[in-house]
Amino acid sequence: MLPPFDLATTCATALDVAVADAAGAAGLAWRRERRLGALLAGAVQHSPLYRAAFGGAKALPPLAEFPVASKAALMARFDDWVTDPALKLRDVQRFAADRTRIAEPLLGRYTVWESSGSSGEPGLFVQDAAALAVYDALEAIRRPRRNAWEAVFEPWRMLQSLVFVGAVDGHFASNVSIERLRRLNPLAASRVHTVSFLLPPDELVAQVDGFGPAVLATYPSAAVLLAEEKIAGRLQCRPQEIWTGGENLTPAMHKFVAEAFACPVVDSYGASEFLALACACRCGRLHLNSDWAILESVDRAGHAVAPGTVGATTLLTNLANHVQPLIRYDLGDRTTLHAEPCACGSALPVVEVCGRDDDMLQLGNPDGQSASVLPLALCTVLEEEAGLFDFQIRQVHRCELVLASGPQVADAVATLARARQVLSAYLERAGAHGVHIRCVHGEPLPRSRSGKVRRVVART
Repeated sequence: MLPPFDLATTCATALDVAVADAAGAAGLAWRRERRLGALLAGAVQHSPLYRAAFGGAKALPPLAEFPVASKAALMARFDDWVTDPALKLRDVQRFAADRTRIAEPLLGRYTVWESSGSSGEPGLFVQDAAALAVYDALEAIRRPRRNAWEAVFEPWRMLQSLVFVGAVDGHFASNVSIERLRRLNPLAASRVHTVSFLLPPDELVAQVDGFGPAVLATYPSAAVLLAEEKIAGRLQCRPQEIWTGGENLTPAMHKFVAEAFACPVVDSYGASEFLALACACRCGRLHLNSDWAILESVDRAGHAVAPGTVGATTLLTNLANHVQPLIRYDLGDRTTLHAEPCACGSALPVVEVCGRDDDMLQLGNPDGQSASVLPLALCTVLEEEAGLFDFQIRQVHRCELVLASGPQVADAVATLARARQVLSAYLERAGAHGVHIRCVHGEPLPRSRSGKVRRVVART
């Protein structure tokens, strides 16, 4: 059976996305408010969870009165959360546990994918044809293109060879989406490929080279690994574009990968909860698809932070998925929403993503005092001053850190020595005196099932 797909809905949604691009801020706001009203009304009427909370209200409450929702709490009440009573958590779990059913329809009408659980709690997400049409349209129309003719003749880029390097052994959103595309379009089946980045490096390089991709799609950390293979002369392919997503792509990583492959690197921001939240424009800034998704950057108390200020976490309201309402859902990502327009001219708001909130380190001094060290600062120092990208910092004691590099770091001994030096200097400047840094290399860094690495880990 083919995956869920409705041609009429897909075409109508694609047309709306294309028109909305030229509608300006007012047109985007009108679409957003209309879709928000439909989502909230549908949730209160059809989701037992939200009906119990708001069903007796005389009027539909505004978004701000809906509670913040966590993945753990919603998954615990999955059967009451969803709006289709035929969906049961035990059945979805059983379906997702079967690796042979990737991209197959559940109940004949739903696509299922799972989150990695990198934030501590895996999730299961159900999409109908209408939600998938939104993700398809946003991905096809709003991703920047090298040539103007692509927008007219090849909106879904079916004629290009594309290789996705990532986690391919589960119902993860990217893996399911690619397999869904392959099943829906026979032309894509011969041109779109997946490669597990858990393969040994020589096998990974051989498979990617064997496909000779025009587009290479992967996580930023994997893109850096492949860039190192390219610089070393072991990877020969010459992609015309690199697509990254799923992790934070820092400016240093972007520059490193772009120079290694001598081609554009286009970043995007998405999640299992909403596949196509934002994509980078020609100026390199991420633009939120605000006509289909609402993001609230909030502090630790759940209060909105001012534009231009990074929050402690981000709340998502997904306006496309009415089957599994995601309303003020805590993504766990730290974002900055900007009010000023982008030089590219898009009316879509700019969002800056810091990624998941890695651990803050409390490091001790010989005199017994402690210093707080931001994880983003540690990552920036190692990337920009030491040229180290594939790493993990683990705290084992208040005065001791382990700096581990992955097995593919070129000239690991010299690179780690340089990294240790710049990291020590930074910690001294930050007030963390006398911290011992132990370096290890050559061992694979611990990853979640989706292949993501926590880069800064405090002692527990």
